[in-house]
Amino acid sequence: INILDTPGHQDFSEDTYRTLMAADSAVMVIDGSKGVEAQTRKLFKVCVMRHIPIFTFINKMDRDANDTFDLLDEIEKELGIATCPINWPIGSGKKFRGVYDRNTHKVLTFSDTQKGTKEGVIEEIDIDDERLDAIVDPDQREQLMDEIELLDGAAVEFDQEQVSKGNMTPVFFGSALTNFGVETFLEHFLKMTTSPLPRISDEGEIDPMSDDFSAFVFKIQANMNKAHRDRIAFMRICSGAFEAGMEVWHIQGGKKVRLSQPQQLMASERKIIENAYGGDIIGVFDPGIFSIGDTICSPKMGNMAFDGIPTFAPEHFARVRQMDTMKRKQFIKGISQIALEGAIQIFQEFNTGMEEIIVGVVGVLQFDVLKFRLENEYNVEIRLDPLPYEYIRWIEDWENVDVARINGTSDMKKIKDLKDRPLLLFANSWSPQMVLERNPGLKLSEFGTEH
Repeated sequence: INILDTPGHQDFSEDTYRTLMAADSAVMVIDGSKGVEAQTRKLFKVCVMRHIPIFTFINKMDRDANDTFDLLDEIEKELGIATCPINWPIGSGKKFRGVYDRNTHKVLTFSDTQKGTKEGVIEEIDIDDERLDAIVDPDQREQLMDEIELLDGAAVEFDQEQVSKGNMTPVFFGSALTNFGVETFLEHFLKMTTSPLPRISDEGEIDPMSDDFSAFVFKIQANMNKAHRDRIAFMRICSGAFEAGMEVWHIQGGKKVRLSQPQQLMASERKIIENAYGGDIIGVFDPGIFSIGDTICSPKMGNMAFDGIPTFAPEHFARVRQMDTMKRKQFIKGISQIALEGAIQIFQEFNTGMEEIIVGVVGVLQFDVLKFRLENEYNVEIRLDPLPYEYIRWIEDWENVDVARINGTSDMKKIKDLKDRPLLLFANSWSPQMVLERNPGLKLSEFGTEH
């Protein structure tokens, strides 16, 4: 399995969205005491867009959690997807005793461990076994039997086809910190998930089992090793076999390139690899030629290109100014490099050039990352002035729209991206709809045109 871990809620970024474009299945980890959070809804939109299967793990059951039925109801209402609990929790917080497996009719008992170091002693006890009485108190047992009866009567039946289409999510319960329920989840996940899926290109579907090599870039990270100023392009292999040092055709660059220093990463560890296959994720050295969404393939596949990766709507905006005007060159280089990686999006005032730069980010922590990286990697100090806007819309068919004559709202601002495409910023959620009503024929999009 290739696992792509994405940042949590505080350090959410556009990378989180893009990673989903490279995955075949998504694991949605929900906090048992918080339920569905704002960023989960946004990620879910991307899953729906790609029809990828979603597996739900309700975490932190060893802390006080919301009512289990309420959690499932919230997932169904908020995300519009059917839930099918595969196991069921017995209590939560200090009274968490384990989970009941609905298929085997056995209870997996929970015992706390030294956090995260090793698994606790997990016992599997039949639901009718008298030994269970020593672990589960009578009230909990009675509640469990009532909930099982309700589940068996009212819950939807598990349907693998609906799971594969992304219409149903299997739900599991546990505590990742104490390693409880994780192994059970992964065992079921391996049975229910698919082998690598085909990818859509401008020449139709590309079969992952075909012999010809193809891949696309979904993430670029510069200066991972500050001593070497390296830049790594992460790509998802869609078909064929990869061999270290192989020569491939770079579609967007229009030339042959050699993929060198291929590696796979696990936390801070790097491992040089010689071979990889359809479905694998690898990082290769990038001398500055790759961009997000680029297609790389075997020269004999011609000019086939995979569907691009959408530009996701930033929700936080700030005007950026450099403190030392003598460092203009480093400032432009640094901010352009970080934008190329997809960590930020750069916009300009509608009628000016790069003198005034507006930066948009998906997660507010990206502003701190931008400031830190410009200071540390490019020796440039900046000042960020937050702007009141939260909503951005791309103008569809913008070449045929007279942007200057758009009848806007008082909270609307016209800007443009680096490709001179016009966009609209709004402070209020209702404003985009009002602008559409005032300008018949105008079309606005929440996702930008693809990388």
